[in-house]
Amino acid sequence: MLNWLAIPPLWLPIVIFLLRVTDMTLDTLRVLIVIRGLKAMAWILGFFQSAIWVIAVTSVLGNLGNPWTLIGYAAGFASGNVVGMLIEERVAIGHGHLRVISSRLGSAISEAIRSAGYAATEIAGRGKDGAVTLVISSVRRRDIDRIQKEVARVDPEAFVAVEEIRPLHRGFWRA
Repeated sequence: MLNWLAIPPLWLPIVIFLLRVTDMTLDTLRVLIVIRGLKAMAWILGFFQSAIWVIAVTSVLGNLGNPWTLIGYAAGFASGNVVGMLIEERVAIGHGHLRVISSRLGSAISEAIRSAGYAATEIAGRGKDGAVTLVISSVRRRDIDRIQKEVARVDPEAFVAVEEIRPLHRGFWRA
């Protein structure tokens, strides 16, 4: 209800919007952190996210006669999801698994990835048009764009796919 903040009724929808953006940003980040197995950070984000949510929802329920509070709530929900995704993309926590398929320059791609400080595994394969090399490498998410640009520099025709992973143990992991 936010009476304890003595917010003028005209400002209440804006405050609710900002609370909900913050709440959903934290919620989006929390879910992505949970997927990566970071328990302590997930707990902290969940604590603050739920506290902010309680304030926002009670503010809407305490002012059901003002349709703008509902609009502020809904707009904050939608906006918070996007803001959370944008922040997570910038922070880029975790690792990605790159698969690069090249019909001509697999060894050169592997060397470029290794020069960037990552392990690369080459596997001979056969594609629709003949022999190919599959290069596999696990890299920090924040370095994926840089590695993709390096692959494109070596072989602009290479096919690149990335998926998120949770490294467990062993092998070569760049910290």
